Amino acid sequence: MDKQNLLDGVKTIHFIGIGGSGMCPLAEILFNEGYKITGSDMAESDTLERIRSYGIPVTMGHYPENVEGADLIVYTAAVKLDNPELVAAKHLGIPAVERCIMLGEVTRKYNRSIAVSGTHGKTTTTSMLTQLLTMADYDPTAIIGGKLPFLGSNSRIGKSDIIVCEACEYVDTFLHLNPAISIILNIDEDHLDYFGTLDRIIESFHKFAQQTTSLLIVNGDDANTLKAIKGIECRAITFGFGEKNDYRAVITNEGVMDEFDIIKGNIKLTTVKLKVPGKHNVMNALAAAVACFELGVSARDISNGLGEFTGAHRRFEILGTEGGITVADDFAHHPTELRATLTAAMEMGYKNVWAVFQPHTYSRTAMLLDDFADALSIPDHTVLSEILAVRETNTYNIYSKDLADKIKGCVWFETFEEITDFVVNSVKPGDLIITLGGGNVYMCANMIYDRLKQKYAE
Repeated sequence: MDKQNLLDGVKTIHFIGIGGSGMCPLAEILFNEGYKITGSDMAESDTLERIRSYGIPVTMGHYPENVEGADLIVYTAAVKLDNPELVAAKHLGIPAVERCIMLGEVTRKYNRSIAVSGTHGKTTTTSMLTQLLTMADYDPTAIIGGKLPFLGSNSRIGKSDIIVCEACEYVDTFLHLNPAISIILNIDEDHLDYFGTLDRIIESFHKFAQQTTSLLIVNGDDANTLKAIKGIECRAITFGFGEKNDYRAVITNEGVMDEFDIIKGNIKLTTVKLKVPGKHNVMNALAAAVACFELGVSARDISNGLGEFTGAHRRFEILGTEGGITVADDFAHHPTELRATLTAAMEMGYKNVWAVFQPHTYSRTAMLLDDFADALSIPDHTVLSEILAVRETNTYNIYSKDLADKIKGCVWFETFEEITDFVVNSVKPGDLIITLGGGNVYMCANMIYDRLKQKYAE
């Protein structure tokens, strides 16, 4: 099917896995445009509650009869080809497309589409940009990879011609987008199970940049990003800490709340005081600010909006403090992300920082083992869970013990219950516990926090 004519003649769309963080916003947008939406999923969730609140019917479980009456099927990459609904759709001659193709179709409906790409920081930057534009009354539509507390959701339906979305490079899904404005935050070695080499990742970002129609906003401090946009005819603006950048950040106060000036040329545009810690978040904020400046948002609105930003779900999210012990959770699952987050944590004035890390995929752990060991040596104490397999089998013969052996004083456990017992019995008032990983390690954070509440209530 020609993706340019994907929705021609379509009235009813069925989503397989409608509760997914990337699927739910698309269903909401299309429902708002007047399409009849149905969906199915395998587990209850907050997003399913939101979907049902619109009157959209959702079936628990995947059954052939769920697709009857649909003109188009949208499915996530996690859905296998032998899924009963996909098989039934094929038998009935109903077209079926992956979520990334539908995202491209939806975003093309907006004249000012903004795609946020990069190996790290996409969700935070997309969240910042969404909050900024919303607070400045630009009324954007947004599709975010995590829940934004400001919205109470991972999506927003606006009435303007602006849409903000994340552009994920994994399996080249972002090549289905043709954004007016593209942000490239950074390019690093990741998803090597698919790309194989860093050069192929850079090549993929180059193709993405070529598909941008109006403006590239890129990290001028990152050599890989600059290499990716080489030879691109689209107008490009650089941001970063370096003086050669078009927009740069000058940190004036570093700590729990980073304060920095935004400079363009020799002119100070505004000062920002962030509530989210770390230099990486200064860069994320600067990227969001540049996009807003280019859209015409005032310096005052940019400063106010970023100053009110308290983070996105699972991005240095503070669960609470009990007995003087703070518990936080973060999505970091790559050595570069871990290094940025843990460096920020170590600079926040806690007596000891305890990092509880869940390695994410065998391939990433094996290929970047020494980088992981280096990053996880930053905190005072490191605790590992077993590796989360996700979509792989352990053909790499890699285990958490192999990583623990490279980190001084590191311990590892098979279960979250064992980790919780060890950490709760070891931490002291004034310490920070931060769980990290792209999987379900947030469950361990909740277990630790609940146990601390019980302990100090006694």
